[in-house]
Amino acid sequence: MSSSSLHYTPNLRDIEFNLFEFLDIGRTSLGKGPFGDLDETAARQTLETFAQLCTQELAKSFDESEHNPPKLVNGEVKLPPGLKAAMGAYYDAGMHLLETPPHLGGLGAPPSLGWAAFELLLGSNPALAFFTLGNLLARVIDKLGTESQKQRFLPHILDKRWSGSMVLTEPDAGSDVGAARTKARQVNGDVWEIEGVKRFITNGESDIAENIIHMVLARPDGAAPGTKGLSLFVVPKFWVNEDGSLGEHNNVVCTKLEKKMGLKGSVTCELTFGDGKPTRGLLLGDVHDGIRQMFHIIENARMAVGLKSMAALSAGYFRALSFAKDRVQGSDLAKARDKSAPRVSILQHPDVRRMLMAQKAHAEGLRALALFTASVQDQVELQGGHRSTAAGEADVLNDMLLPLVKGYSSEKAYELLSLSLQVHGGSGFLTDYPVEQYIRDQKIDSLYEGTTHIQALDLLMRKVARDGGATLSGLLGRIRETAEGNEGGPELKTERAALAEALGHLETLLGTLMGKLGESVYHVGFQGNRVLFAVAEVVIGWLLVRHAAVALERMKSNPGDKAFYSGKVASARWYCHEVLPGIAHAARMVENGNLDLMDLAEESF
Repeated sequence: MSSSSLHYTPNLRDIEFNLFEFLDIGRTSLGKGPFGDLDETAARQTLETFAQLCTQELAKSFDESEHNPPKLVNGEVKLPPGLKAAMGAYYDAGMHLLETPPHLGGLGAPPSLGWAAFELLLGSNPALAFFTLGNLLARVIDKLGTESQKQRFLPHILDKRWSGSMVLTEPDAGSDVGAARTKARQVNGDVWEIEGVKRFITNGESDIAENIIHMVLARPDGAAPGTKGLSLFVVPKFWVNEDGSLGEHNNVVCTKLEKKMGLKGSVTCELTFGDGKPTRGLLLGDVHDGIRQMFHIIENARMAVGLKSMAALSAGYFRALSFAKDRVQGSDLAKARDKSAPRVSILQHPDVRRMLMAQKAHAEGLRALALFTASVQDQVELQGGHRSTAAGEADVLNDMLLPLVKGYSSEKAYELLSLSLQVHGGSGFLTDYPVEQYIRDQKIDSLYEGTTHIQALDLLMRKVARDGGATLSGLLGRIRETAEGNEGGPELKTERAALAEALGHLETLLGTLMGKLGESVYHVGFQGNRVLFAVAEVVIGWLLVRHAAVALERMKSNPGDKAFYSGKVASARWYCHEVLPGIAHAARMVENGNLDLMDLAEESF
């Protein structure tokens, strides 16, 4: 299967299983509150239409940027024609309106359906997804902007398909956002002048749209140091007049285009603001609350990165599965001594089946985690929205799940994609097959939007510590109910026992680490990633066991789909047998952890 052909096979069946058979969003979310008029039938049709668009149209542009990457010409980035054509098809199909609220002309789909559709886009060509950020920024301005700012930018962003970027990182301040030095000086009202250099800005410049809306963190004159002194500014590439018409170029200049190991179709660049002549921006909401406002975008981006990793693994698994079915090599292992034995497809070899099931179970598990989190976001919106008092419990649960979605998915997908390549044998190392590009395109996911360890520290030092562990305890309590209950009946007795044992070891691990905090916070530094992974694996194990219970029940009423449901049960059994026992080892490692490395002289490294 050449990477230049239509490489992408979506797992629409598992997406629909999550949404409609397990999470039951047709009953819990669709058509309720702010979620427009979509019902389950319309939602299914929307996904099917989008899957067809992604596989037949958008996937065509997947490897174009490998051979014809974006180019910086006189401060403007020129995109390859296939990318621009793909984005045109995306907008022409109206997919940008899926999550847009009805009052802005959209369908108002709940996050669960929106993220499910986004997986399809990410799987077809992950670089395309970043050019859709303007859609999110329209919703952020709608939520946080002043009335005059809304009138100025909405609905022009949507109608004219303007692009967008989030602008945080600086050359001397990478993950340490609070060290940012970009300055802001008030001109009048909510109009400010911005001066500084930002680095690693995704979609910071391109010719895909007539305008780009940059959301820029900058420090007003006299503001406090650290993140609390940062404010958020809406800075368009071309100035937007009060009536929404375009003015002059706003002196946002792309001064460097990064050369990367993968994801080459996504423009990653250096932007310079206010060099030589002013760059103007509007203070979002006309309030100085930058980091809190930016987190509306950051949290969305972290969720998107987790889905990007999951989508890459799912695509890699289907490529490996297809290759294993077609590739005939060797005889059955049980007949290896019989030189006359017929040759078989490599799918018949135990080690290949082991690798395929590892990919299948993890891809389904990461999807289960992501869409479960998305369903929690549905409830947040139904109960009043992010940071509202009424949405409290759902809101903090979503906050706690995001590091798992982003941090664990990005690490695990990279590991498992190596198995996708391994199934291909030597052919996998060739650019004739798409998996090697999947790996290169995916690796960035553990690095940007907060590295894996930043996600671990966020989980432990913020999300768990914020309420004394109450939210985590509540989630673990739900897992215990499943482990000690009878969901799935006698057929899942072994799996529920494995889940109960893993949960016990996780609780021991967490208690041990909390005890060690009294000695030094360095213990969290050494063990944070291990804890993040352990929590994620227990949550995924819980979801897969519950998936298996639904599959066993559905098998009775829908025997025509037995192969799919049997596969769901097999994924849960494999995961409980192969992954959950590792939680006991993680608990021992935390218990035996020490601080010796902190005493090692630098010269000894």
